[in-house]
Amino acid sequence: MKQYTWSARVYYEDTDAGGVVYHARYLAFFERARTEILRKVGINQQMLLQEGVAFVVKKMDINYHFPARLDDMLTITTSIEQVRKASIIFKQTILNQNNQVISTADVLIACVNITKMKPCGLPKLLVLEFI
Repeated sequence: MKQYTWSARVYYEDTDAGGVVYHARYLAFFERARTEILRKVGINQQMLLQEGVAFVVKKMDINYHFPARLDDMLTITTSIEQVRKASIIFKQTILNQNNQVISTADVLIACVNITKMKPCGLPKLLVLEFI
């Protein structure tokens, strides 16, 4: 199982009035970590869009374990659980600077042809990297 990490700081814009990260912001941290994996393996999403290919979240199961707070330094760990013909299952974890588990998510990403909005095969480079 391949594993990737990406770090992010919690900014004021990520929090509510009490300095706690707003629940929907965790989705952005998870999304950015997955995007950075693509960059790391040489996949340019802009090029994929020009070729009519995009990734969409089909299903996400997210759990909140401990609140992240303003100025926390987060580490988002992403593991590839399963690669299928037109989808990938990711397991993601957000840890704070004290290695406390903040949030976990299981994410099913589908590869789609954006003109037809129908599933299509994953790019070969991605399959080779993730298998």
